[in-house]
Amino acid sequence: ALRAGLRAGRGMLAGATRLLRARKAAAPGEGADTTGQDLAEMVRPGDTLLILGSPWFRTDYAELLKQVRERCRLRVAMLVYDLIPFARPEYCDPGLVRTFQAWFTGTIPLVDRFFAISRASARDLERYARSTRLTLAAPVAVLPIGTGFGGNGGRLPLPAVTPPRVAALPPGFVLLVSTIEARKNHLLAFRAWRRLAEMLPAEQLPTLVFAGRVGWMVADLMQQLENCGWLGGKIQLLEDPSDEELAALYAGCRFTLFPSHYEGWGLPVTEGLAFGKTCVASSATSVPEAGGSFCLYHDPENVLEAVAILRRLIAHPAEVADIEARIRRDFQPTPWSATAKALLAALEE
Repeated sequence: ALRAGLRAGRGMLAGATRLLRARKAAAPGEGADTTGQDLAEMVRPGDTLLILGSPWFRTDYAELLKQVRERCRLRVAMLVYDLIPFARPEYCDPGLVRTFQAWFTGTIPLVDRFFAISRASARDLERYARSTRLTLAAPVAVLPIGTGFGGNGGRLPLPAVTPPRVAALPPGFVLLVSTIEARKNHLLAFRAWRRLAEMLPAEQLPTLVFAGRVGWMVADLMQQLENCGWLGGKIQLLEDPSDEELAALYAGCRFTLFPSHYEGWGLPVTEGLAFGKTCVASSATSVPEAGGSFCLYHDPENVLEAVAILRRLIAHPAEVADIEARIRRDFQPTPWSATAKALLAALEE
């Protein structure tokens, strides 16, 4: 969904750029720019330019958007995923924080309608607007977010043969799906597993699987994991899993773990729920919106609280089975078509 939104945003940005480019005669020997269509020729009264991507990397975006809006008499709507560079700058590159802040403060006054992917993101946006004395033209509309994978109730079809990297994992593993970056709080997961390894016999402690690519601001964590031999093999990394591997991981895990400090939504939580798996999850920001009553929550700063929950689930598989039965009975996956319909309905208000 994020990739599709980014592609859509890039397409709209390219169209707007073509609109504003002066139509000069081609110099001798050079071809004229004939790609695309002038946006002014396409729009009709009441049309909305919908921004779904991530255009904050364009330092001239606010000026570009202002000219497009004035020339074409368009309404502008924008989808906000999160405000991490404002809310948690400690997890971002300083240059990104400056770029994002300049882009956002210049863009907010030009947007007629904001959408957000969670109530937490909507609150962050409204809080930021108040703190900077920027006025939102309308209340932020919160969209229902699709449950992970497209189709099949949010699940990908399980491969006929378990992918080799998944088949090689010890049975009964616990799963943490995420890019390994500081904000996602893999450090808490490591510390929790370190404590559990001191409490439980090795045969009772399940393997914790990190599924995702290695990202940024985690050099110390990765070095610690290397130094301890990935906790004697009780933590394993499956880098860049394919969709088939992800489906097999979700289907084969005991439960999932998601201790993130800050999220705009929390797709790995709902992906796991779509496969009938509960999650030991962070109680911060939007994660409880994603997990509802089907997860067990802890403060993302509190290792001991997380350890208590994890130890209980490991020692009492019947409790996990009871939660999974309730998930199968009561959890209602959200199709991405419902997200699209809600977006279209809000645009027509």
